[in-house]
Amino acid sequence: MSGSGTDFDPIAIVIDWLDACRERRLEDLLALYADQATLDCCSGERFVGRSGLLRYWPAKLRGATAAAFVLDEVRPEQDCIRLDYRDYDGTAVSTKFWFDADGKFTRTLCAPIGRNGSGSQAA
Repeated sequence: MSGSGTDFDPIAIVIDWLDACRERRLEDLLALYADQATLDCCSGERFVGRSGLLRYWPAKLRGATAAAFVLDEVRPEQDCIRLDYRDYDGTAVSTKFWFDADGKFTRTLCAPIGRNGSGSQAA
């Protein structure tokens, strides 16, 4: 994403997302998403917009284990930021984040991390 002309730091926003998850701050988490953002989770389900996010996030935050939301790696990719971390249940996952011009997430795509350390479906 370097050279994209953005007025925001996408890696910092992804870290803010991870912090909001870790600290169970639902409103701060929701504020990072654009109005019609899509969240594609590891189970294959898709959640769209604030109503979708409200169906997804509260249970995940309430059910988070002590091993949840630990950072493994964050790095820019061609058109997004990739975050490898521990999901709400402590499993290793990779989520890609795409942004609008205001620095809000337009899409997130989560995939389990395979044995070779790469996301098996994050594309």
